[in-house]
Parts: sequence; structure tokens; C-alpha cells
Amino acid sequence: MVDARIVPLDRGRVRADRNYVIEGYELGSATNPNPETEMIETPVYNVVIEHPEATILWDTGSHPDAGDGYWPEFLYDAFEHYDADEHALEDDLGRAGYSIEKVDAVVQSHLHLDHAGGLYEFAGTDVPIYVHEAELKYAYYSAKTSEGDPAYLASDFDHELNWRIVHGERESHFEGIDFLHLPGHTPGLMGLHLTLPETGSVLVAGDQAYVAENYREERPLGPGLLWSKRDWYDSLRTLQDLERREDATLFFGHDPGSLSRLEGGLR
Repeated sequence: MVDARIVPLDRGRVRADRNYVIEGYELGSATNPNPETEMIETPVYNVVIEHPEATILWDTGSHPDAGDGYWPEFLYDAFEHYDADEHALEDDLGRAGYSIEKVDAVVQSHLHLDHAGGLYEFAGTDVPIYVHEAELKYAYYSAKTSEGDPAYLASDFDHELNWRIVHGERESHFEGIDFLHLPGHTPGLMGLHLTLPETGSVLVAGDQAYVAENYREERPLGPGLLWSKRDWYDSLRTLQDLERREDATLFFGHDPGSLSRLEGGLR
């Protein structure tokens, strides 16, 4: 158990086809060959962990110029972060009572453009940026070649940053907080596990599940959002086992219910 507090940062909304979020959500059939597209809005959110050793920021959200040509047009067309300009990291930290200068460490769950877009704020500083080895390698491979995943933008993370590399399946870099390697959505996706005095065991699952349905109904993320479906199911079992053994409370990467349950903070 660690005497910490988790505070959410609401970073705006992304509008997308639900089929991207849940694989095969709406499929055509003989009786309904042209089903209507269902567009939904999901939150982008980060959290601040007030820990005895450090003020830790989990992810840095989207770049505020996402809708002004910073994101590739085809990606913004599919995943419209229409209010990113209203949610610069500095501003959202300020609304929650923090500042860039008060952040002692950053943990990047992964380096996709809606999670790493605020890293420029830490360029040239000594603030440690924790990222999994597999994630950093794949992000550079994707951003610097014509291979890999187009959701990595070199301009998000190719800065003078104080990288701290996570290598294992489960590592601890702050007392009472475990970094969990949860590959599937990306090769180096990480989640967090900690036990709080009042809430008990907490699992921050990140984009292993965009929304609760991915996890509860065991339905993977949709097309283009999975690096490896086999690894995704393995990571799902890892979280399910922890939830069962620890009676853990889970929070998912873009889930409205998760953000709602975080409001007011957790202890």
C-alpha cells in the first residue's frame, strides 16, 4: 500500500466510428447489408499521481495543434480530436492545480499521438520519462521508416528527453507502484498497479482496453488499433488474474465511465 492520490486530467474528446473501438461492433448481414455508422465520443485523459517520492504524470495527451495540421489528415479524419486546442497540457494541469514545473516524472503508457503529444513540454529538462523498451524501439521504427504504425509521430517524442527505459514485464520505480507490460495495442504498452489506502487495489489499464466493453466482454480493439491480437489476449488474462486476486478496480484508456469514476480523485 502507498499513501498516494490519483487525480484525473480531462484532455478533451475524440470522435470516431465505434467499429474502431470495438472489433466488429456493427457488421452487415443479409437482412441489414448497409448498417448505419455509429459515431461516438470518447475522452482523452491523463492522471497525476501524488506520490510521497514524486508528482507523477501518466501520459501527456494530444498536441494542441492536432486539428490544425499537426496530425496527418487521414488520422484526424478517422479520430477527430476536435477540442485539442482547448486542452494544452499546461492549461489542463493548471486547471487541476498543478503546473509543468511541478511534475517530477512522466510515465508514458505508450507513444501514440494522443498520448505523447505533450512531451515537448519536457524537452531539455531532467524530468525522467519512463517508457518501455519495446515501445520506444517500435515508435522510432514506425516514425522514421515507411513501416510499422502511422499513429507514431516523430515530432511528439524525438526530443532531448531524459528517457528512463523499462525492460521487464513488471517493474517498480516508485515505492508501491508496479509498471506492467501489457503488449497488444502496441508492443510496449504499459499499465500501472498500486494499492491505495481507501480505494484498495487499482489497475490503470491504459489502452489495453479503450472502453470497458473491450475488457468485460473480451472484445478486442477494432481495425488498425491492434499490433498483436494474440498478445492482446495474453495481456487481458494478466489483468483479469490481477483483478481476481486483488479485487482490483480498473480504469480503461478512453472509457467515459473510468474518467467519471476518477472525478474528485482517488485515495
